[in-house]
Amino acid sequence: MHDTTAMLIELGAVLLALGILGRFAGRIGFSPIPLYLLAGLAFGHGGLLPLDASEEFVATGAEIGVILLLLLLGLEYTAADLVGTLKTQYLSGVVDFLLNALPGAAVALLLGWGPVAAVALAGVTWISSSGVIAKVVGDLGRLGNRETPIVLGILVLEDLSMAVYLPILTALLAGVGLAGGSVTLLISLGTVSVVLFVALRYGRVISRAVSSDNPEMLLLVVLGLTLLVAGVAQKLQVSAAVGAFLVGIALSGEVAKGARNLLSPLRDLFAAVFFVFFGLSTDPADIPPVLGIALALAVFTALTKIATGWYAARKAGVKSAGRWRAGGTLVARGEFSIVIAGLAVGVEPRLGPLATAYVLILVVLGPITARFTEPAARKLTNLRKPRTPVGPPLTERLNDPANTSN
Repeated sequence: MHDTTAMLIELGAVLLALGILGRFAGRIGFSPIPLYLLAGLAFGHGGLLPLDASEEFVATGAEIGVILLLLLLGLEYTAADLVGTLKTQYLSGVVDFLLNALPGAAVALLLGWGPVAAVALAGVTWISSSGVIAKVVGDLGRLGNRETPIVLGILVLEDLSMAVYLPILTALLAGVGLAGGSVTLLISLGTVSVVLFVALRYGRVISRAVSSDNPEMLLLVVLGLTLLVAGVAQKLQVSAAVGAFLVGIALSGEVAKGARNLLSPLRDLFAAVFFVFFGLSTDPADIPPVLGIALALAVFTALTKIATGWYAARKAGVKSAGRWRAGGTLVARGEFSIVIAGLAVGVEPRLGPLATAYVLILVVLGPITARFTEPAARKLTNLRKPRTPVGPPLTERLNDPANTSN
């Protein structure tokens, strides 16, 4: 009984603190993710107020948070959206991977962390934050801009890539050999292909089977189905998060809309718990030694994301201003970078502090680059233009008869 009482007190205090931090973040127009991470650092081992009684509950809540993040992400897209994006923007997706994943992998290898940590850090630097970027685009009133579909297309490709990347990372972390890893990858690709085919062909049938006019029944069926599929996926080492993402893709229409409305508050709650848990598992004393590396990596990959957005928008025929806006909008990293680092922290303990510092920097820098990259690029372009002389050249003025005296 005493342990339960202590857990309730700790958990209530944490959730209250997160609510206050979230309101503060909303007031200043920034994502609450960095504040949640800082709260986790404060409540974790080595922090100001370490949690003991509620740590196990928070760990379970964090796993549910990851599953709900991916489920709600899948509900945002239909299978037709994903297939259409693959056909039109796959080259931009390749450029995105090369420019943003490879720097993370290179840094991990240079630090001597090994190939598995390199694959993990590549994912941390590769994936932009869909949640932060969606909020920034809305806040800046750019939903109708020409470049916005390009930005969303890049995010869709990154999210779909997670269905392949996460199983590979999970297999590597589990120490599966080349043969086992190949089998895992084939299972993952086969599963994604089957789900996309079924969703395209029978999506309405599946949605009707899940549909219910009773919100309570709809919530229970969708959440229960998601947790079941996520557990089976985890058993097959395909990744629970990917399983949840595929469930979201399979649902469409009014069912997807209703599920989003019902599950969004749960997602926000458990996602906040997830960020706190990641902070709990990171000792604040481990961050200063990697802060310089995180800052350098953040600056470099901010520039590569800007280049990615510029290239994708240029390929789509967007004008110069829209290209720079697209690039600046893609800079923010967030939830998925932390998810990936959380999976791999057991292989390389320094990956957690580095990812925390990296995300803290870019989740704050992202809204700034989204707002100011295009004006900054315009000013630099104007400075580089040669100044036009006022009036005709001096020689012409001297030879002009009107300027000669009698």
